[in-house]
Amino acid sequence: MQPVEVRRARPADLPALLHLEALFPSDAMSRRSLRRFIDNSSAVFLVAVDGADGPIVGNLLLLTRRDRDSARLYSIVVDPAARGRGIAQQLIEAAHRQAQQRGCRRVVLEVRCDNAAALALYQRRGYRAVEMLPAYYEDGADGTRLAVDLT
Repeated sequence: MQPVEVRRARPADLPALLHLEALFPSDAMSRRSLRRFIDNSSAVFLVAVDGADGPIVGNLLLLTRRDRDSARLYSIVVDPAARGRGIAQQLIEAAHRQAQQRGCRRVVLEVRCDNAAALALYQRRGYRAVEMLPAYYEDGADGTRLAVDLT
């Protein structure tokens, strides 16, 4: 398999990002939101590119604020056809490095309680549950807030 390159998202990536969002119609981000996050200096929008010039097979959005020592992992998406290759792990590791470079000591996120694969991924990375979120998602599904210390 070709290596995956993790880099910052660019405006030219919008069609690929919309394609990934369409794979997960619940809570999908709009074109406008994606564009806004690409251009936002408080956001770290990463993409995983399959090979040197291949397709974008995943993305991750990390939000930071100057007055906070924690970052929020807002969204992570990996194309189902590219799963099992460690792409989510690579995106998370890159996001953690970016958070630390921005002075963050902690990353928090929300995940659906019924998403066993995502919960296992985050637990392997050291995330722990800090709060239950009843009926948190658009479809009424429960969520849980997870956090990991970076130091």
